[in-house]
Amino acid sequence: MTAPNKVDSNLTGFAIAEEASLKTLTGTPIWYSLEPNSFSDFGGQFKNVARNPINANRSVKKGAMTDLDASGGFNTDFMQSNMQRTLQGFFFADAREKPSTQPFNGTAIVFTGIVGSTKTFSAAAGLGVFLPKHLIMVSGSASAANNGLDVVASATASTLVGTAVKVDEAAPTADLKVEVVGVEFASADINLAVAASGVSMTSTAFDFTTLRLVAGEWVFIGGDSATNKFAVNLPGYARIRSIAAHTIVFDDTTFVPSTETGTGKLIRMFFGKSLKNETSTLIKRRSYQLERQLGDDGTGVQSEYDEGAIPNEFTLNIPEADAITADLTFVAMNYVTRDGATGVKAGTRIPAVAENAFNTSSDIYRIKLSIVDPLNVNGSPLFAYVNDAKLVINNGVKPTKALGTLGAFDATAGDFIISGSLTAYFSTVGAVNAVRNNSDVGFNVILAHKNAGTVIDIPSMSLGNGRLKVEKDAAITIPIDMNANESVAGHTLLMTFFSYLPNSAMPV
Repeated sequence: MTAPNKVDSNLTGFAIAEEASLKTLTGTPIWYSLEPNSFSDFGGQFKNVARNPINANRSVKKGAMTDLDASGGFNTDFMQSNMQRTLQGFFFADAREKPSTQPFNGTAIVFTGIVGSTKTFSAAAGLGVFLPKHLIMVSGSASAANNGLDVVASATASTLVGTAVKVDEAAPTADLKVEVVGVEFASADINLAVAASGVSMTSTAFDFTTLRLVAGEWVFIGGDSATNKFAVNLPGYARIRSIAAHTIVFDDTTFVPSTETGTGKLIRMFFGKSLKNETSTLIKRRSYQLERQLGDDGTGVQSEYDEGAIPNEFTLNIPEADAITADLTFVAMNYVTRDGATGVKAGTRIPAVAENAFNTSSDIYRIKLSIVDPLNVNGSPLFAYVNDAKLVINNGVKPTKALGTLGAFDATAGDFIISGSLTAYFSTVGAVNAVRNNSDVGFNVILAHKNAGTVIDIPSMSLGNGRLKVEKDAAITIPIDMNANESVAGHTLLMTFFSYLPNSAMPV
């Protein structure tokens, strides 16, 4: 094959792999494919300084290569699963994961068989992390009957017994995954109590501290069946303020809470993995390599790489009547290219998950901006409707350069800064007063579709701007600037990713 005269953009591919150390991949790197809509400042920008001595010829002499600025940026649709793993880098943290046979930051568990008659999954070891009453989502089985929601009956290190119908599978595929997505409490074990300071969920027998939940995380209370939900309290989302063995206190709910006993009820509560900016020793800096394939040059696939790429800025775009997108930028240490004869870097390449982007017309369960009030669980929203919103994570990463190094040898990160903006439809002067009074305000967005969802939550922030926009024959709008600060829970931003949610958790 001869070299092409040109290469079209549609022939490119993009993937990202986490490094073992700065600029060094693991021995068996895993490249996760992503689907960018566009790129920004991808690659290397070289600086050449020419010699310009005083001479009679009035000629500039050939210079030398003196610097390299490497960076990578792209825009992509925001979907349920495509950002979760990479967002760990932008949060400088590990995700708080629930038991899973394919965790982000642990060893995968390989199943050795499924016995339908006993509803039992088998593995060499590792299944002891699952507890009775865990709600689990099974996926990736070659037999459709084995996939779906189930309740754990019992578990040992080598066996996991469910309650749903199963069929035999002697050699499960490597894609078979079991993940905890919630819990089904025993009959009459769960009650709700409402006080001015919060909503308390109490248990008689179940120990809530075994669920790996953290303060600030969101859950969904209630299932689709009447047996699995309270009779009075509508199924809804709730944010955890505190957790003890037999009490969980919530400080924000999407339903109007009331005191209720769960007599005769097998109440279900759904949760997911959470990701927040951590403190102290839990802060973890990650670096990546970004691969962009550039088509065949006649001998093989060409490619370019940003090496030692540290996540810098993440922008979530929530426009009116459109798909939600994200802009990601990285500060890299080095930039290299490889021709077709050399080939792409080695490793396992995981294709992008086929899924739909969240859209702002039908996938928003709730978007809420409200004054934080410890004595009012469900603070009144400052707006009824929002026109558009933007959320920005900025890590302030700057490359560190030194003599004898082309490019950067390391990078320095600044503070974890969360900012944003939104435009809302004006209804009362309460929003203007919240800006003027420098009120403590919280902001959260709940996205859900196809029985899964994501909650994006800023518990505490101050507002700016607030100048009303009044135009002829148009609704009055108010632009708001948001500047987040550390909350009483110790974080600035927390995202909760639900791998499974019931139908009642979907937007109406």
